[in-house]
Amino acid sequence: MSQPEMISQFIVPDWVDSTLFKGMLRGIERESLRMQNNGFLSQADHPLSLGSALTHPHITTDYSEALMEFITPPKESIAEALNFLTDIHAVVHRHLENGEKLWTLSMPCMLDEKEENIRLAQYGTSNIGKFKTLYRHGLGIRYGRRMQTISGVHYNVSFPDALFEQLQQHEQDDALKALSLQDYRSHRYLGLIRNFIRLTPLVMYLVGASPSVCKCFMTGREHQLLPLIKGTLFLPYATALRMGRFGYQNSAQKQLGIHYNNLDSYVAELQKAVNSPYAQFSHLGLNNAEGEPIQINDHVLQIENEYYSLVRPKQVPRAGETPSQALADRGIGYVELRAVDVNPYSAIGINEDTAGFLEVVALYCLLQDSPDLWDEEQDVIEQNQTEVVNRGRAPNAKIIEAGAEYPLLEWLQQHLNAMQPLATLLNQSYSTDLYRQALNVMQTRIDDVDETLSAQVIADTMEQGGTWSFGSYMANQHIESYEQHVLSPETLAYFEGLTQTSLAEQQQLEQDTSISFEDYLSKFR
Repeated sequence: MSQPEMISQFIVPDWVDSTLFKGMLRGIERESLRMQNNGFLSQADHPLSLGSALTHPHITTDYSEALMEFITPPKESIAEALNFLTDIHAVVHRHLENGEKLWTLSMPCMLDEKEENIRLAQYGTSNIGKFKTLYRHGLGIRYGRRMQTISGVHYNVSFPDALFEQLQQHEQDDALKALSLQDYRSHRYLGLIRNFIRLTPLVMYLVGASPSVCKCFMTGREHQLLPLIKGTLFLPYATALRMGRFGYQNSAQKQLGIHYNNLDSYVAELQKAVNSPYAQFSHLGLNNAEGEPIQINDHVLQIENEYYSLVRPKQVPRAGETPSQALADRGIGYVELRAVDVNPYSAIGINEDTAGFLEVVALYCLLQDSPDLWDEEQDVIEQNQTEVVNRGRAPNAKIIEAGAEYPLLEWLQQHLNAMQPLATLLNQSYSTDLYRQALNVMQTRIDDVDETLSAQVIADTMEQGGTWSFGSYMANQHIESYEQHVLSPETLAYFEGLTQTSLAEQQQLEQDTSISFEDYLSKFR
């Protein structure tokens, strides 16, 4: 297996100039639990005054009824994306009832001992609505509901075709030069994805913010976490427990053999997983004793979105299309960076430093060589990820790359140094200093481990007296931010319109009774 060289030797090609990045787009998805005043997970319905979680384009729910998800459209600048995300938060805050607040951490607020009190998201009585809830029920019986209360930030980014056209013109390989623009774009995005997977330890160290958990999250689970303070467990040098074995896990997926080396193979491997029964899930059964369905099917994946990954190739699906069909038909349109913790110090879960950093990382991953990524190297990367998740702030933390071992901080520094010219180019593209400033912030986290978000979270959790106290303190701080954010009459009218439209669309779906849910499900199965 050919191992990648130390990527720090990367040099920006001299033909690359700042005009090639005009037309970049970015969108943000942020998850946040609704928390009751007493600190426990909300048991209330998704606020009807916010519209339908099934059909609203910007305000929906993820796994549970209490897990909100806020989605911006693609935007031409970081400032526009963050401002739209702030608008969503301010609108939502106005409609929360009974003193509910948005929880501020990736790891959940207080959960009681009953898993069924983590209510599944409800989407009404239409077939698609029932299907979405059944999918979540299946996740619950497969992995437990607690795991699904974790929140994250997904950062979506796409680059303009002009950049891909220039990259293709400068290829040395005739086969790559002969590809259609769509196929070449997909080829380069897959290279970005492979390099981002290699660099996830860097992302986890620099923006990881989940070094501790509320004790209630570990109910019924074996673990090696240590008590930090009353009601809080941690690991002394952890950075991002959300990304480790206590976070999103699917033991069945390890055997899938899904790779990012070729789009056709990726699509075929994903589709195979959705159609392959898995004994452990077969034992759970498809229906309960009353004959009601409890999971969509007994396959490795019920649907394609069940595949948990740190980064995803994406294409906007058309009506009736699965994500993989959209990719097969129109290639990769953008990438979704998913290894990002919620920043508890930001009222919207992410700030411009993290956004700028992620865009520099994405460009860095796109422009450099990206050898195929196979299981042997993947195993080493997973070792590196585990090291950084559990003990990334330890003085002797190590990274293994190309058969050699490096001190983590040295490895981080080499990559950050190599990214500097790209930050300069992006600054020129946008007439800003944001990207250089973002790398400066990350540099302080390499220079002083106490400047990392994970170290700050531990210090503030101690100072506030526990996870719930810290999260609640930050939630109250953020309320001030939402209330100070000015919503223009146009913005208010826009969101009010979406509330009405989304409710009408849901009602329309519910009036279509041409096929029963039993038939709808059996057709899918």
